[in-house]
Amino acid sequence: MKKKSILDLKRISQEEFKHADKIPLVVILDNIRSLNNIGSVFRTSDAFRVACIYLCGITATPPHADIHKTALGAEDSVDWIYEQDTCMVVDKLLSANYEVYAIEQVENSISLTDIKLDKNKKYAVILGNEVKGVQQSVVDKCTGSIEIPQFGTKHSLNVSVTAGLVIWDFFKQLGL
Repeated sequence: MKKKSILDLKRISQEEFKHADKIPLVVILDNIRSLNNIGSVFRTSDAFRVACIYLCGITATPPHADIHKTALGAEDSVDWIYEQDTCMVVDKLLSANYEVYAIEQVENSISLTDIKLDKNKKYAVILGNEVKGVQQSVVDKCTGSIEIPQFGTKHSLNVSVTAGLVIWDFFKQLGL
């Protein structure tokens, strides 16, 4: 097996990305501290054509060298919006007929393995702070909560790993 070169991969340009079809998914980052996590979410969102990222609260915004370090330019291709108040973003998206899910361990959460998505609906997922998770006031406003099953000793996954799993699962169901 020969590894593919960058040219073999035939990726679209950033300009083509801006005009390309996106999956009906918005990612909301609720008070994410790590610039590397933010950059990684941008890069994953680029890979699977997420419609938009909302950066909320203390979440840093591009341009920033440490975001770029992991985003590798995806911060320029994926649309993003900064809003101070995550609850206001949730209200706005619910009003626009999005189903909004916190990615959080809560009572009556839906396992990521069990979620069934409708290609005719729009979705948003919220990833929370590395220590405190998604704010309770934000969870309270959501359509529901999605939990990633885990079987080890730790109670959570890294934000960027969580984003990768969730975005990939949504992409598999919503496709292009």
